[in-house]
Amino acid sequence: MKKSTKAALTVVLVLIAAACIGYIIYYFAGQDKRSNAYDEVQKQVNLEPEKETEEPKSSEAPKEPNPIDFKQLQETNPDIYAWISIPDTNINYPIVQSATDNTYYLDNTIDGQAGLPGSIYTENLNAKDFSDFNTVIYGHDMLDGSMFQNLHNYEDPTYFQEHSKVYIYTQEKKLTYEVFEAVVYDDRHILLSFDFTMNHQKQAYLDSLKAVRELGSNFNDNVQVGPESRIITMSTCIGDRPDNRYLVGAVLTDEYEYEAQ
Repeated sequence: MKKSTKAALTVVLVLIAAACIGYIIYYFAGQDKRSNAYDEVQKQVNLEPEKETEEPKSSEAPKEPNPIDFKQLQETNPDIYAWISIPDTNINYPIVQSATDNTYYLDNTIDGQAGLPGSIYTENLNAKDFSDFNTVIYGHDMLDGSMFQNLHNYEDPTYFQEHSKVYIYTQEKKLTYEVFEAVVYDDRHILLSFDFTMNHQKQAYLDSLKAVRELGSNFNDNVQVGPESRIITMSTCIGDRPDNRYLVGAVLTDEYEYEAQ
């Protein structure tokens, strides 16, 4: 190879390398900026640490004020309608729902920035008051441990047994859920694959979870779940398995109504 050709090739390779490095810097700088949106809203929310053994509040006690100022959060984004928190994890985020585009928050943050980490969101196939049999909540499996990455902690049987509580806050209520399953599932669209208006379809979904025998799947048979229950299904990706999703399911065990704002 001629020296001039080698020199030209070297220049091209250097330019390609520089472009790649520049893109990586740009990408991660942008991701940091997008992640900062969550840092800001989390500063607005000061939740007391929940205890795994916390007793339900008496209905005769004076009602407490909501610890989350949803009016302030909705100044950032009116699509914010709930907040999810799982003790001893990084999962402490607002939940959003678009009225018109069910894929929007897959790749847009709560303040409208395009790209990862996206948002924790539900589709408009679900009611915002969590009254449905199954409310499916989506979030990315981020390498930095943010969003729904910590759901993968439930692959460990000991962790699964020791971290059973999930809390969801709405403008009116605090909803307490108990985890009953964590499974490696296929990538079907759950809300379009089962007709949850019919009890036998509700049971079919629950049976499909129990049928999973994949490594990393865990169940708590002591938790009562049936067609009459109200459950949430938290769904995230599995890095090297694009045709699968990791699901963590929890059943509603307590509702506490806050003092009217």
